[in-house]
Order: sequence, then C-alpha cells, then structure tokens
Amino acid sequence: MKQQVTVYDIAEEAQVSVATVSRVLNGSAPVSRTTRAKIEAIMHKHQFQPNAVARSLTKRETGIIGVILPDITNPFFPEVFSGIEQEGLASGHTFFLCNTLGDYGRESHFLNLMREKRVDGILFMGGRVNLRSCDPALARELAEHARSIPLVLVNGDVKDAGLTRVATDEAAGTTLAVRHLIGLGHTRIGFLGGARHMSTTAVKVRSFRRTMKEAGLAVRDAWTIPGGFSADAGREQMNRLLSLRDLPTAVCCVNDFTAIGAIKTAAEHGLNVPSDMSVVGFDDILLARHVIPELTTVSQQAGELGRTAVRVLRELMGGAAARKLTPLEPRLIVRQSTAAPGGQGD
Repeated sequence: MKQQVTVYDIAEEAQVSVATVSRVLNGSAPVSRTTRAKIEAIMHKHQFQPNAVARSLTKRETGIIGVILPDITNPFFPEVFSGIEQEGLASGHTFFLCNTLGDYGRESHFLNLMREKRVDGILFMGGRVNLRSCDPALARELAEHARSIPLVLVNGDVKDAGLTRVATDEAAGTTLAVRHLIGLGHTRIGFLGGARHMSTTAVKVRSFRRTMKEAGLAVRDAWTIPGGFSADAGREQMNRLLSLRDLPTAVCCVNDFTAIGAIKTAAEHGLNVPSDMSVVGFDDILLARHVIPELTTVSQQAGELGRTAVRVLRELMGGAAARKLTPLEPRLIVRQSTAAPGGQGD
C-alpha cells in the first residue's frame, strides 16, 4: 500500500522547513512567491491533502459545524439544513449532522461527541429546546457546552440559559393564518395538532386563541385537538373532529404534515376542501405545493432560517457578541386549500 505523504516529506523534497510548508497551508505568514509555487507544485504532484486534525491543532479550527436535529424524515428540518449547508459551504465549512430521533440521551451523546471532534460551532434544533419546561439537568448540560463551543439554537429556547437564538416568529405566523380565515368570512375555526408539552404548540395555540378573541370569536375547546405532528396524527385528529355533531368551517394545523393528513381524512369522509372546510398548514414544506388541493400555509422561510443561523454562529466563532435573538418574519402563502365558507352556517 502506498504510504501517505506528510508535511515532512513535502518539506524535505522542497528543501524548506516544515514551518514554511505549514505557512503555505495555513496562510499564516508571508512566503516568497517562488517558494510557495515550488511547495504547491510538489503537493499537487503527490495529491497531498493536509490532515484536518493536525491543521486543527495549529489553527485551533477544524472547519466543521455540528448540526443536531430531531427528525430527518420531517421535510422541514432538511430544508433548514439545506440553507445551513449553502451558507456554510460558501465559507468553507463542512458538517457533522446528527439525527436524535427526539431522544434526549442521543442529544447528550452527540454534544459530547462534537466536543471530542473539536467542531468549531453547533447548531441545535428540536428536542429539549422545544420543551415548554426543559429538565434543569438538560438545560445545564446545554449551557455548559455553549461555554466551550459557540452554539446557536434554531427555532428553540431554554428558559434562563441565556443562549443565542435564531427563530421564526411562530406566534405572528399563527396570527397570519387565523386572520386569513377570518378575512374569508370564517367565524367557526378549530386548531389541530401538536403536543401540550412542546413550546411550539403552546405558542401557536396561545396565538390562535388570542387572535380569535381579538376578533370577538368564540374558541371552542372541542375544536382544539392536540395529538402529534405527523400526517397520521393529522388523520386521527380530523377523525376526532368529524365525529362531532357541530363542526367548524375551517381549521389551522400545527404544521403541514398534520394538515395533509387532515385533508386526506376529510376527503375520505366525503368533504371537499376548501368548499366544506378550509385547512391552513404551517412551515411551507416542499410537499405543500404538490398535494391536492395545494396547501395554504405559513412559511417559516426554512432555507433563510438555516442561512441566518450559520451567519450568527460565524459571529460567535469569530469572537463577536451576537444578538441573543435574531428573529425572522413568517409569510402567509395562499393556495387552494382555503376559501370562503360554504354549506355550513353559524
């Protein structure tokens, strides 16, 4: 097997010191044009790739950003990661992507692994940072890692931990959805999906209730049905809703997955969306524009969320004091799943 060429081999062949080769690799000090050209030609001849670990010891950087997310099968998170990747690659970073499956133990394992791998920074999504009440031990662990490695929370928060955050205003997004339905003439509106222990659900339900009350409309507890974030959960929630005698003319859903599941179940029960019931999602995943009917939803600008998170993380990695919260404004995307109420009166 061919022996790997080292910086010592390059230095010996170029008849220069190892320090000179290192300066060419790292750009840490001036090297004459002739010497640089000779060293680069030798590296090219041997197809030399500098060892990332060795480089990290001299520059105190690995060029790696760690990304922790809860569910790679939920299209929202890959879309955020796509933005992360675009922005990071532009600045020469690569990524250590970790899928926790919503398991807090896996989160802890990955955090420790990232410290071992000496990543330059961490972007953290989902899991413990989306809990209404995070376990103090989990919160302390995250704060500890943030003291030694630049860390940014994406669409999450840990109360009183003082961590840097980038987040879309989910409350404002829910308000946009509810006002859209009210503007179409709906007065009987429900809310489907989510989990009571998750902060994203609490924020959206609270905003839903407030916006309804501000419009002078009743909020009916029977029409507010939690139970998860998946398409299957949306199907189950719509089944529960349709088992009632008195139905809303529109529903807001915690995300696009639950909205798609709800629409499928409504169709199976012989309802037309939007003529019989309007449905609004949240996230604007890629699938939202390819289902029938195309889904009216609230865009979290997933790609921009990822790009912004990397920019903020780079500030921290560079030693700057970034703002504790960098907010993004949501946008309402009106498609085919909402219309004026028809068929059912108040």
